[in-house]
Amino acid sequence: MKALYSIAKQLNWQPEQFIDCPKGYVRVQVAAAGLNRADLLQRQGKYPPPKGITEALGLECAGIITETNQVTNWQVGDRVCALLAGGAMASEVVIDARHLLPVPKNLSLIEAAVIPEVYATAWLNLFQIAQLKSTEKVLIHAGAGGVGSAAIQLCKAFNNPCWVTVGSQARLDYCLSLGAQGGVVRTENLDALTKDAPFDVILDPVGADYMALNTDLLNVDGRWVIIAMMGGHKAEINLAKLLAKRIQLTGSTLRSRDNDFKATLIKGLTDKVWPLFETNQLSHNLAKSFAIEEAEQAFEALASNQINGKIALVIN
Repeated sequence: MKALYSIAKQLNWQPEQFIDCPKGYVRVQVAAAGLNRADLLQRQGKYPPPKGITEALGLECAGIITETNQVTNWQVGDRVCALLAGGAMASEVVIDARHLLPVPKNLSLIEAAVIPEVYATAWLNLFQIAQLKSTEKVLIHAGAGGVGSAAIQLCKAFNNPCWVTVGSQARLDYCLSLGAQGGVVRTENLDALTKDAPFDVILDPVGADYMALNTDLLNVDGRWVIIAMMGGHKAEINLAKLLAKRIQLTGSTLRSRDNDFKATLIKGLTDKVWPLFETNQLSHNLAKSFAIEEAEQAFEALASNQINGKIALVIN
């Protein structure tokens, strides 16, 4: 068994100790793992795994079940994809069986490897935390990334018009092709969003740089969910506007949630989201794949901010 680690910020595909498969868990031979911005941050020492979780990289993967331990709803040979708190970039993983999802019939294992983390994040924050209702308007910052791509398609599928901010016209065109109603290139004219405001929900991985903007753009009783801090972690906020509009401001992370919370989230995805892949209402958004031996190039590609959608690392 091998796994991908960051040691002194250098990527190492190295031997790993054999892991037992306890009751309620399954062993999966990993075909591919998704690469996320969280992996870039962990490599930089800025996003360590939760206590008790392996230091190996990776939050999602897909593969074939090779062992079950008193688990009755999965069988050896099943194609599955999985949400993990760490260690997905490995030749095999042992995972709580409740955190598995079936690979949609029309997706390959490599395509399926890049969907659990971003669709779980988008579904959790838009539809569970923000309680998004049909026809409510959404603003998605960093719309061309993995979570943004998933969020746009979920909004379209559940009848929520959405707008985006992105880094280039090419990325805006990509978001429009997924179903966004409109948007702006952040280096050109963010204020142009005022013509489409007010928004009922803002999904925000930027943070500090957009505090004033978001406060102005939100509707009365608007919900603002911060899921990352790409634009910094310290800012001033106009509390008078926050109070006047009754804005709900929430900070949200998924990785550190406990196993029971994630199991409930996965059950909701299985019932309400996963069927939409087989009807082609949702896409995997896989932009590029790299062999695990090319992990350095894959990390560089994601860090370049030129990738629309997701990157996969192919392992077996």
